[in-house]
Amino acid sequence: MESGLKGKKCLITGGHTGIGLGMARALAAEGVELVIAGRHETPGTLQELERLGGKAVFRKVDVSDEKQVVDMVQWATETSGVLDIFINNSATALHEPVTRVTSTNFFKTINTNLAACVWAGREVAKHMISRRTGSILITGSTVRFCPAYTESAYRISKMGLKMYMETLAIELAPYGIRVNMLTPGYYPTKLTSGMSPETEAKHLAEIPLRRSGDPSECGGAAVFLLSDRLSSYTTGAEIVIDGGLSLRPLPLRTDEEILKLNLP
Repeated sequence: MESGLKGKKCLITGGHTGIGLGMARALAAEGVELVIAGRHETPGTLQELERLGGKAVFRKVDVSDEKQVVDMVQWATETSGVLDIFINNSATALHEPVTRVTSTNFFKTINTNLAACVWAGREVAKHMISRRTGSILITGSTVRFCPAYTESAYRISKMGLKMYMETLAIELAPYGIRVNMLTPGYYPTKLTSGMSPETEAKHLAEIPLRRSGDPSECGGAAVFLLSDRLSSYTTGAEIVIDGGLSLRPLPLRTDEEILKLNLP
């Protein structure tokens, strides 16, 4: 089924690596023209996206800085002519135990993960409201479903994104603008690169599908949620792509016992 996204103009933060790149690839294959915003340009990324079928340019930005976010949206709008799509995907993780939380790391995390989305959402909304159309996608995280040691700031930021997404959805709905959330589970990205093999094995054992996700597996969901043709009546919704991690089944049975449950 055709997505109807060909020729649409999209701004995506953190679209040069990890899950963001997975979404950018899927959109490029649909013929979307992309403005990729991030701290560092990944060599070869723009060329790859253009080979897939979409045009792509890069904008260097630190989204934890409000002025840079405002300038980013203005530049993307002027460069593309219009913005049909905005994807808020940039994130950082600076973990600290609760007795050693520092203002520097706390506010860097909150500003990058949450405030940046609010600032960009404000600026993008103004543009989309004037056109009475647009689609916004916010990348969440399954960390919202359970606590974890040392991750207070990170989880506060991701919980805040869900609440902000819902507020953005109801305020922008009268103008024909849809806002949704894509929520990944465990994917091998820069944010998870410091995990030891032992910890990763424990983590995978918590996932019913018993594997990590591939960034490409977020691409199809992003296309669906962003397409006015495929999801025209969908706003304020969330698609969780986590292999079942958020279900958190109690580890009371072995994999062998689980397999035998439903076999003849």
